[in-house]
Amino acid sequence: MAQKKKTDTGRKWSAKVTEKSDALDLEQNIFEAKDPKKIAQSLKHSAERSDRKKSAPFRSAMSMLTFYINRAGKNLDKKQKDRLERAKDELRKAFGREPQHS
Repeated sequence: MAQKKKTDTGRKWSAKVTEKSDALDLEQNIFEAKDPKKIAQSLKHSAERSDRKKSAPFRSAMSMLTFYINRAGKNLDKKQKDRLERAKDELRKAFGREPQHS
């Protein structure tokens, strides 16, 4: 089985991506915030401010949020995962898009 690539400090590459994204300058510890709206607003602000992103601000912000949820996976407690999922709807609202409901 292939091993996951780690950075020089021994941390997984995915942690490095969320801390030092090439596309977005993220607010420190934003994914640990308790308010989904705050998470969404911070990601929106970062995406709109960045001149290094390769796609539209909405897509960049949503991609970073989804990436974090997928990579943190089983390490997220249920409450925080639910907050991050609600942050997706808040992000859609912030960009004037309709939230998707399952």
